[in-house]
Amino acid sequence: MHKFTLEKPDNLVDWWAESVAKFADRKLFGVKNKNGVYEWITYKEIGNRIDHMRAGLTQLGIGKEDVVGIIANNRPEWAVVAFATWGCLGRYVPMYEAELVQVWKYIIADSGVKVLFVSKPEIYEKVKDFPKEIPTLKHIFIIDSDGENSMAALENKGAKKPVPPKSPKAEDVAELIYTSGTTGNPKGVLLMHMNYTSNSHAGLKLYPELYENEVVTLTILPWAHTFGQSAELFAIIRLGGTMGLIESTKTIINDIVQVRPTFIVAVPTVFNRIYDGLWNKMNKEGGLAKALFVMGVEAAKKKRELAEKGQSDFLTNLKVKLADKIVFSKIKERMGGRLIGAMTGSAAMNVEISKFFFDIGIPIYDCYGLTETSPGATMNGSQAYRIGSVGKAIDKVKIVIDSSVVEDGATDGEIIIYGPNVMKGYHNRPEDTKAALTPDGGFRTGDRGRLDKDGYLFITGRIKEQYKLENGKFCFPVSLEENICLCSFVQQALIYGMNRPYNICIAVPDFDVLLHYAKEKGLPTDIKTLVARQDIIDMVGETVTNQLKGKFGGYEIPKKFLILSEPFSLDNGMLTQTMKLKRKVVLEKFKDQIEAFYQ
Repeated sequence: MHKFTLEKPDNLVDWWAESVAKFADRKLFGVKNKNGVYEWITYKEIGNRIDHMRAGLTQLGIGKEDVVGIIANNRPEWAVVAFATWGCLGRYVPMYEAELVQVWKYIIADSGVKVLFVSKPEIYEKVKDFPKEIPTLKHIFIIDSDGENSMAALENKGAKKPVPPKSPKAEDVAELIYTSGTTGNPKGVLLMHMNYTSNSHAGLKLYPELYENEVVTLTILPWAHTFGQSAELFAIIRLGGTMGLIESTKTIINDIVQVRPTFIVAVPTVFNRIYDGLWNKMNKEGGLAKALFVMGVEAAKKKRELAEKGQSDFLTNLKVKLADKIVFSKIKERMGGRLIGAMTGSAAMNVEISKFFFDIGIPIYDCYGLTETSPGATMNGSQAYRIGSVGKAIDKVKIVIDSSVVEDGATDGEIIIYGPNVMKGYHNRPEDTKAALTPDGGFRTGDRGRLDKDGYLFITGRIKEQYKLENGKFCFPVSLEENICLCSFVQQALIYGMNRPYNICIAVPDFDVLLHYAKEKGLPTDIKTLVARQDIIDMVGETVTNQLKGKFGGYEIPKKFLILSEPFSLDNGMLTQTMKLKRKVVLEKFKDQIEAFYQ
């Protein structure tokens, strides 16, 4: 087992204690009021609430390794309950508000939650009977309430009987983060205090400019995921920075103008939306505005390409200066006017969009990791980056490429991660833990990648077929496909959406069922004509959607459908000898139709 020299603080209780002492009067969280204006809460105010909550939890009997759960989106109370739980030496289990009730129930039972916080009365109504079926669950408190089972009531109780915080050991479990499995129930990832602290320490080293400037961020990533915690919540607290919480994903563009962030962490889809919006606006305006924009973009691109060769050109630099004054400065103003950079992860960033933002003066740095590595493993930073890569291994982390699990002659392999960021294991799942961790403590990611001569990591695919959508959420095509094939109209299916805004489905109909339907409806019975009809595509799409609803998240359900007139077979090279789908072959054959879906 690898041993690591950990930097202090090496637990999240001391992490918070140092910052609240140092930055007491600084603004920490900003939340929109009913009038849509941000109101700010200081480190000291949050610190007082954490103290009261810790005492309240202690009165409820929360102690070492006891589990506190929360079902809430990002809000100050999320952090209050988290730091209070850790100060009792407890474990924290965050859950998404937009989740299936049966998933909440499974997570709460599996992790052994004793005290549960829910954001609002509507969620309370869905979970209030859980204690009847889950013996560990003793108390449920509502955050947006002022009754006796409200969070405020528990804080008031705690305020009357203060309790000092206890400091956990670095290797104590801080959280259980549940990740959705390909099949069956989600797995509880056991993350230790040192996983998070080492990750934030290492990430901050790559951005020395954050220590020199006032750090303000717009909080977009959910804290129920490790990326939002390590890269933002904990890192910003360490810097004494300020976080403005978005109202919703739909209000990001307006929130950015109000909060005026200096640095943001987001998934690629946020930058893609800004990029698309800019081009749509320019195409609409046309004329001189568009001409200047295009000229500026081209000049900035040329400037970057020359700089890569160690060259410079007076005229190009002049054009960039002009474009910056007239066009790019307005774009930056629309993003608050103070942005010195951004970080993205969770899914691959489109290289062209990445270059565009670099060129106009808003560098976006790609990083890589997984829940099991809390999450950062490699990162680009302002001092060292390579566009198209996901950066180099962060401090104290080692990346090994295992080529034994891929085809002969491949230059890539499975990415294995070693470091203080690697999880303790999966809760109650010794077999899964054994399969995921190498005997010497490395985490097998299931991702394919290669390292260049300078140590930059490039992701090349998946060892297994899972992928992430543009928004960073995982999709497991095989289980979706299996469910789709349960529809009477469909005999074969392929789901695709890697790094895309949504999934699409290529479906082979059950031709007998389809022809029977066509005859009943008085439609043509020529298969090629039939599968091209919009009413048939809509009908198959609706059938598939109904089949998947309730079993899968809305983001996993395909939005567009291509219906084929011939099946996947050995003859057309789309199936292997063992009747497995050759995804690459299918995707290559229909790439034009697929691209058209995303235009």
